[in-house]
Amino acid sequence: MALALLAAPQGAGAHHGWSWTTGGNLELVGRIVEARLGMPHGVLIVEAEGERWTVEVGQPWRNERAGLKDGDLAPGIEIRAIGEPSEDLADRRLKVERLYLGDREYVLYPNRD
Repeated sequence: MALALLAAPQGAGAHHGWSWTTGGNLELVGRIVEARLGMPHGVLIVEAEGERWTVEVGQPWRNERAGLKDGDLAPGIEIRAIGEPSEDLADRRLKVERLYLGDREYVLYPNRD
């Protein structure tokens, strides 16, 4: 399981849904412990390197548009998520831009990279 910062923080984005993030990307690899999918967005609890992270995925329509099906994000599944972490890394919270299940990439926010 791995955790890596991919870019230096650049400041929060203008949209309120991203206002708590750094503006830089982080890669998180771990196993889904809990999945709550639905509105306003899905939330996964992911265990990575002995820590539990709150990982926000898209709204149901966004996940579907990316090609995800309901059972794809379930407890026990290994996930590699790339997205913007909370400005306070101690929060262990990540908003996903794209994720990988095995070798398959799912782009939730195509214009965020």
